[in-house]
Amino acid sequence: MEGFAFQLQTRVCFGVNEVFNIGNKCREYNAMRVFIVTDQGVVEAGILEQVKKVVNDAGIETVVFDEVEPDPSLETVHRCASRFREKNCDLILAVGGGSPVDTAKGARVVVENSGHIRDYAGVNKVPKAPAIPLIAVPTTSGTGSEVTMFAVLSDWENNMKITVASPYLAPELALVDPLLTLTAPPSVTAASGIDALAHAIETYVSLKAQPPAEVLALRAIELIGESLRPAVANGSDEEARTKMSLGSLLAGMAFNNSLLGLTHSIGAALSGHAHVRHGVAIGLLLPHVMEFNAMARLEKFRDIAVALGEDVRGLNLREAAFRSVKAVRELVEDIALPRRLREVGVTEDMIESMTEDAMGHGMLKFNPRKATEKDIVGILRKAL
Repeated sequence: MEGFAFQLQTRVCFGVNEVFNIGNKCREYNAMRVFIVTDQGVVEAGILEQVKKVVNDAGIETVVFDEVEPDPSLETVHRCASRFREKNCDLILAVGGGSPVDTAKGARVVVENSGHIRDYAGVNKVPKAPAIPLIAVPTTSGTGSEVTMFAVLSDWENNMKITVASPYLAPELALVDPLLTLTAPPSVTAASGIDALAHAIETYVSLKAQPPAEVLALRAIELIGESLRPAVANGSDEEARTKMSLGSLLAGMAFNNSLLGLTHSIGAALSGHAHVRHGVAIGLLLPHVMEFNAMARLEKFRDIAVALGEDVRGLNLREAAFRSVKAVRELVEDIALPRRLREVGVTEDMIESMTEDAMGHGMLKFNPRKATEKDIVGILRKAL
């Protein structure tokens, strides 16, 4: 067995009603004025007021930045950073899905290091550890951003997604309360959930896969396979929501170490060029990429099939492996995500530029099967 290094920069507190500990957690960092980064969905769900009350009841002031949009832009990151500076806050509390968390990560980088967030796109370009604490409170089960060292942001000027990757991006604390996901609508639950599943699948078969991450990823696949359908069908199902929260968290821990692959490489290009929301893009691509990759990791794709509840008894290895593709296709259909690229406005003339961007994506080199431009064009055309 080859050696490995597994790391998790973020302390995790997980449990029902964990939200009521936010005030005490902020006090652990000696916070006097907390800067809450969130979005309108969280505001409308009443979660923001709940969080503010808990923090205020702990004797801590709050300032709110609630202008985060889905797939947040670079401009939003800089507005957020400017507001933080203006209000003289001493802790950032990101409340929401991956968009508020990634915005908070990016804003903290800009506040502490100046310059433009584009300056830090790539790997390990953030020069120093942060002084401002960041607490992440997820309200969806999807990105795992509460425990990762990545921030994915939209550069609409260049029709592309950029990724900032550095251990200095990871939040100091992730506070995960499954009950905060109860208000997520079915469409959000479906899109974020398939993203979490893709994280687990891609990291399990990654060229950088390592034993701790493999264990976390496979358990995440099981949890999400069991719970995504009931969570979409009945958002108030606390057992399903708890399993989804845990599955998303474990997948985030896993891919923070073993990274991702072709689904996210093409997905970033698809979101950048066609302005398709990230989770929807991943759902469109995942079955096709799995079909492409399966031959490179037959044993692992068989494991995925079993984790997703497929009966592979009596099948040969190849047949068992490809049952994983069948399982994911059926899941995407059941949770009512789009199944063809043309449904989200993608046209044939976009394929060349999307392929070019996908070929330059940082996660591509960890894909278990080498993908050429011709391969990516083929996947996109098959999905069209």
